[in-house]
Amino acid sequence: MDDPDQDSTPELVADDVHRVPGAVTSEPAYVLGSSGGAVTAIALVTAHPEQLRAIVTHEPPLIELLPDAEQLQAKTEDIYDTFRRDGQGPAWLKFGRLVAPDFDPGEMFANQGPPSAEMIANGERMLAHSLRPTSLYRPDLAALRAVSDRIVVGVGADTAGQLANRTARALAARLDLPVVEFPGHHEGFVSDPEPFAAKLVEVLQTRV
Repeated sequence: MDDPDQDSTPELVADDVHRVPGAVTSEPAYVLGSSGGAVTAIALVTAHPEQLRAIVTHEPPLIELLPDAEQLQAKTEDIYDTFRRDGQGPAWLKFGRLVAPDFDPGEMFANQGPPSAEMIANGERMLAHSLRPTSLYRPDLAALRAVSDRIVVGVGADTAGQLANRTARALAARLDLPVVEFPGHHEGFVSDPEPFAAKLVEVLQTRV
């Protein structure tokens, strides 16, 4: 936040996040991260495993783990270039087509009114400074395997075939972990908050 033009890398955000548990408790923490937050959780458990009892990494978009990573990298760069050249609208359309094979632009905006100033600013920040560092993050698989007993990899029940579902499954395979299915889609905690929370409690109770 001190430098609005600084890229928001998973390592940088994880360095911020790791200060929170130490400020409020001496006990290891539970952390849930979804999408980009799931990548932050991975960076956090890599750098500070002693602070964590468990992380739930829900659909981390780690395209570097996929066999078509090179093509996905190029598409990610194209989204960024489109944003810089043409603005948010065209960039978000390309983003939607990248992350979901059945992407429907009409559905994407169906329940939204005019974007607020905050939404516009957040979208600009994401496209300019978070998209590439998060999507192109290369997890330290050796370090993660060493703490895999603290890692839960989750996917949405309604996201089969979507990019973040694929990347989550690729991560689980690399770490020899099961995939835990959570209710809803990529943002199941928004679309299906109560069943999502119930599943989260169920998962975390096995980590007490």
